This record gives sequence, structure tokens and C-alpha cells, in this order.
Amino acid sequence: MRVLGIETSCDETGVAIYDTDVDGLGNGAILAEALYSQVAVHAEYGGVVPELASRDHIRKLVPLMREVFGKAGLAYGHVDGIAYTAGPGLIGALMVGAATGRALGMAWDIPTLGVHHMEGHLLAPMLEENAPKPPFVALLVSGGHTQLVHVRALGDYELLGESLDDAAGEAFDKVAKMMDLDYPGGPLVANLALQGDATRFKFPRPMVDRPGLDMSFSGLKTATLYAIQDIQKQQGSLNQQDKADIAVAFQQAVVDTLAIKCRRALQQTELSTLVMAGGVSANLKLREKLATETAKLRAKVYYPRPEYCTDNGAMIAYAGAQRLAAGQSDDLTLKVKPRWPLNELLAVNELPEVV
Repeated sequence: MRVLGIETSCDETGVAIYDTDVDGLGNGAILAEALYSQVAVHAEYGGVVPELASRDHIRKLVPLMREVFGKAGLAYGHVDGIAYTAGPGLIGALMVGAATGRALGMAWDIPTLGVHHMEGHLLAPMLEENAPKPPFVALLVSGGHTQLVHVRALGDYELLGESLDDAAGEAFDKVAKMMDLDYPGGPLVANLALQGDATRFKFPRPMVDRPGLDMSFSGLKTATLYAIQDIQKQQGSLNQQDKADIAVAFQQAVVDTLAIKCRRALQQTELSTLVMAGGVSANLKLREKLATETAKLRAKVYYPRPEYCTDNGAMIAYAGAQRLAAGQSDDLTLKVKPRWPLNELLAVNELPEVV
């Protein structure tokens, strides 16, 4: 089964084709993929402008699809199903992918399916050669979400804990803005941290001194702001070393907080597999810390390759293929969900029978 995946939830236009049986032995693989980032479009505004994002998706989506079919050596439309991101995300951006996917499904007479964006991230490590198998604990950590999820099977998800305010990636971006760094700021903070003095500042590790798996990064963000303001009062502005020292202290506080919560989640569920996905999962210090902490528990951590950490079409094609193969598909209504709790998804074994 070949599935075309379309990702347009925010500021990346991603397209990919996944084949569930690429070698005749039941092994799946991505046949081709393409990604267009809108970073240059939004950089001058310091963040994503929803209307511009929607317009850029309209401009790039069809050319990217034609490119992917060409890379895969397939005639345009020679797929068995279409998966598109139906939420969560920016409603205008979601509508571009949903309307395009549904229209092509009708034109090509093939099933379509709206995919949950975070389920796509959660399943992205399955595209690697050494893929994890459920049950496991998943840390979904991105600009919009920070969640710990007990994954029992495809679609069988229990939310264990989440950020009660800013997501970790959002906090990275806001701290970058405080230091007048360019957009997107998260990776710039991580790069600055490489030159920082980790002993100069000590920021709080929020909510680690209380039970439970919920997180909060607003207080850490405030502590960082106060440190920046203190320097500005003393010397007028931050120099490059000041920024690096703040960056390393902030990053370490986030990394430590996430690691502590992941360790608790593994202990609480008595599982030995941790999966990390989402844009912040590309952070090398976070990967190093989780590898160390899971080793102490005789557990193992899995994550996708860097290009599958950020939004992409491959993860949507894969997630959609699993559900389409199980018999799930769209009804006659066109729905997108800017807000869509992950635990509202049906497990594959709970899907209604296809009549």
C-alpha cells in the first residue's frame, strides 16, 4: 500500500510517499519526500504569521507533490491512499492540506485520512532501522507541545503529564527573543550554549520537587528574564558571552527537568523504553542526558533522525498508512481540529468495521 502524506500544520510544507511493502516481504519504507520551510517568510516578523503560512502552503504544495512523485518514479496519483494533517495546528494551514488531500482522493478514487500531528511525531522513530515497539513512554517535545504519553499500542495512548503553560520549545524561542536572537531562536540558543559558562547562572528546575509528571516552564522563563534585566541594568546591554552563559544555564534547566520527568514516567509505568520526538528532540544535550538517565534504569531511549524531528511529510505518510491499512478512512465531512487531544484517538483494534 502506497500512501501520500501531506503536512501543513504550521510553517513547513512536507510531502512524502510511504510504501508499506516495498520489498514484497512486508517491510515498509519512504519512497520519496520533500520539504519546504517558511522560515525566511516569517523571520522578519519574529514568528509565524498564520495568513502568510496558509498562502505559502497553497503556493508550494502541488509543486512539492509533483516533485515527490517524480523522485519515487511513480505516475502522478499512482498511490493507494492519502494522509494529511488534520490537527492540531493553524486552522488555515490545516485547511490547505486537508482540502487538497480530500480533493485528490475524490479525483483519484482512493481513501483519505486526517492524521493527528502529534501521533505523526510519536511514530516518527518507527521509520528508523532500529525501531522501538510498544509499549513505551513517549516524550513529545516541540514548540507547541510538551507531553509524556504511555503508548500501549497504535492509538492506545494515556497522557501521563504535560506542560501546564509554555511548551519547552516555546520557552526556547521566547528566551531567544529576550536576547534579540533571530527567528527561529531555539536552535540559536542551543548553539550559543556551547560557548557558555555553566557555573555563572543557576536557574530553577520547575515542579521537580513535587510528585507527578506535569511540567511548567513559565517560571524558568521569568527567572531567565530577570537575569537578563540585571545584566542590562549593570552594563546597558548583553554581550555575546552574557548570552552564551544565559543560554547554557537555561538549556540545562530544561534538559534536567525533562530528564527527571522521563525517569519518573518510566518508573511509574515500569517500562524500559523511552521514545522522544518533536522539534526539541534534536537537541544534543537533551539526547545525551536522556541516554545517561535511561542507562541508569537499564532502559533505552529512541528518537528519529534530525530531519524527522521537525515537521515533515514522512511521519504523516507513515502514521496514515498504519491506520488506512487497518481500515480507517474519512467519512464525507471535511474536518480539521486546531485543538485535538491525543487521547481522543481510537486505538486500531477499536476501529469500527468497514462495511
